[in-house]
Amino acid sequence: MARPEKAAKVSELGQKFTDSAAVVLTEYRGLTVKDLQDLRRSLGDGATYAVAKNTLALLAAREVGIEGIESTLVGPTAFAFITGDIAKVTKGLRDFAKAHPFLVIKGGVLEGRFLDAKAVLKLADLESREVLLSKMAGAMKGSLAKAAGTLAAPLSKSARLFGALQSAAEENPDLIGGAGRRGHERGRRRWRRHPGRRGLSSSRCGKEIRRSVTACDA
Repeated sequence: MARPEKAAKVSELGQKFTDSAAVVLTEYRGLTVKDLQDLRRSLGDGATYAVAKNTLALLAAREVGIEGIESTLVGPTAFAFITGDIAKVTKGLRDFAKAHPFLVIKGGVLEGRFLDAKAVLKLADLESREVLLSKMAGAMKGSLAKAAGTLAAPLSKSARLFGALQSAAEENPDLIGGAGRRGHERGRRRWRRHPGRRGLSSSRCGKEIRRSVTACDA
């Protein structure tokens, strides 16, 4: 491989390492062309699966600051550059490896750090993004419903109290000092005739309100 071509390939691989959410290194020796096609199809749009020379991959990894990857770059190596849901893609690789033992997961890279094969398989045990979003949406829906119920309770109680006060005032305008100017004049005339009485007592007013509220709640 000519030097400019080699440099371009290293740069391309380095960019893929940088742009990927995670990278899984696999050995594919023994898989047929059809097997590789099926594997790529199973990964969908969440990842690209490509074969690369170990020497070029090592140079690219070092250029972008990834260390410890050289121990897995032995024998034919193919890379799954994950740009979508990490858990979903690693699950796909794990399940394909179970059905096709020639596919071997050798390690991976996550956030610039090297992972061994066991750590990569643990990623496959995580819940997918869709499941997490669904759970989050359900939790938010429950919290909103609870908050709405908490706010509705005092508002409903206030509405009942206001309705009871309105009903009590309509039955006996003296509860709130009369209705408008007529109630005010009536109160003044009553005060002149009975200076010792200034309308209803507070206890009677309270009884009227409590009786109205009780009837409304019933």
